[in-house]
Amino acid sequence: MHTPRYTKLADIQADLFSNKTTCVELVTYYLHRIEKKRSLNAYIEVFQPESLQRAAELDKKYQENPKSVGRLFGAVVSIKDVICYAGHQVTASSKILEGFRSLYSATAVERLLSEDAIIIGRTNCDQFAMGSSNENSVYGAVRNAANPAKVPGGSSGGAAVSVQADTCWASLGSDTGGSVRQPAAFCGLVGLKPSYGRISRHGLLAYGSSFDQIGTFTRSVEDAALLLEIMSGADDFDGTASQLPVPTYFANVQQVSPETHSQKSKIVYFKQAVDNDGIDPQIREKTVHFIEQLREKGHLVEAVDFEYLDYIIPAYYVLTTAEASSNLSRYDGVRYGHRAAEAKTLDEVYKKSRTEGFSEEVKRRIMLGTFVLSSGYYDAYYTKAQQVRRLITERTRQLLAAYDFILMPTSPVPAWDLGAKINDPVSMYLMDIFTVQANMVGIPAISMPLGEDSAGCGIGIQLMADKFKENELLKFAQSIKK
Repeated sequence: MHTPRYTKLADIQADLFSNKTTCVELVTYYLHRIEKKRSLNAYIEVFQPESLQRAAELDKKYQENPKSVGRLFGAVVSIKDVICYAGHQVTASSKILEGFRSLYSATAVERLLSEDAIIIGRTNCDQFAMGSSNENSVYGAVRNAANPAKVPGGSSGGAAVSVQADTCWASLGSDTGGSVRQPAAFCGLVGLKPSYGRISRHGLLAYGSSFDQIGTFTRSVEDAALLLEIMSGADDFDGTASQLPVPTYFANVQQVSPETHSQKSKIVYFKQAVDNDGIDPQIREKTVHFIEQLREKGHLVEAVDFEYLDYIIPAYYVLTTAEASSNLSRYDGVRYGHRAAEAKTLDEVYKKSRTEGFSEEVKRRIMLGTFVLSSGYYDAYYTKAQQVRRLITERTRQLLAAYDFILMPTSPVPAWDLGAKINDPVSMYLMDIFTVQANMVGIPAISMPLGEDSAGCGIGIQLMADKFKENELLKFAQSIKK
């Protein structure tokens, strides 16, 4: 495997500030890596001339006044193709939005740019962030850089591989039910999903509005903390964005080291998530060993029964497909995006444009969502799923009142072969069993690398904390990193 040139922004900036490199040289290096790793299909579009021009402008800004540069000076970032960037295409990896250019930037993107980040390109993903393998894209499947015969995870697989393959320093993804954490696990990265509302969703193409969150792929916990701190905060364009003040996540994490951190934590895990025949033996073995290591360090780690685990996936898919049915109704072939050429009537414009524009998986979820919202079935499915969500939330918050963190494997299985599950949607849905809980409840979760499987792909361990406890979660993750 290729050793990344840099694993932390601090190292990049140390070389920039000592004149060992420049932003132009850095971007040139990453562009070379993108070209070399083109077969992985991580990028849909590379902003080559633009990123080099911005790098040159930032080099000049630094030369004129070294103190004038932002906190992300030297940060080369890719963004998932569901995040808007003014003047650039955003298609959700779907034909329905082919050629569409965004009129504005997502709040998260604006905040990165204001701190002098460089955006190098947009990354491939499952269409409208619907998938767990990044095979459901109009641009083709993404391959895992560690083993190109394996999936990278989804839906943010391209974003994960862009960091894994050393084509950028960090990447933004989105996480509706594990779409940052699962690819992070398969690609050996740190994947952070913040609390619902911690980062504004303005400019994030909606899938499930009460579940979606922008998240990050990095190689270090410190860098995840820095990106979170910069992107978080209230936003007039998003009424669901939290008004709570933003802690100094980055400084707090920097003060922590595995050698000196003495604070002991109380951690809980679910028996069903570890002592289960459905868990891959490699993952169970590494998880059990990790739990033993935590106990050796003096942390309290206890197992409990979580009686709602089997209900999480059904409730999640009822609710997210219902929200998708509503959110995706705006793509009608009339106002923007793909319009069927042969359509004669308004009815035909709707039907043909959507039939041609949406993938099978997106159509499946729209139809499922429309069904559960329909008269006669609303109470039986949608209302019941909302009740289950409330029970899961109450039980999770109850556990987090007694414990500091919930620990689980990020995925029940390691990265599978490309094409292995593409015709079995239910099997694919079950891959999210350990990640959707954080989205159902709206709490923060992080996936940390836990080694590799026999095929050379990553295995991850997941930690969850109570709502808006990112500070505690990041500090603990930093204290236990391998």
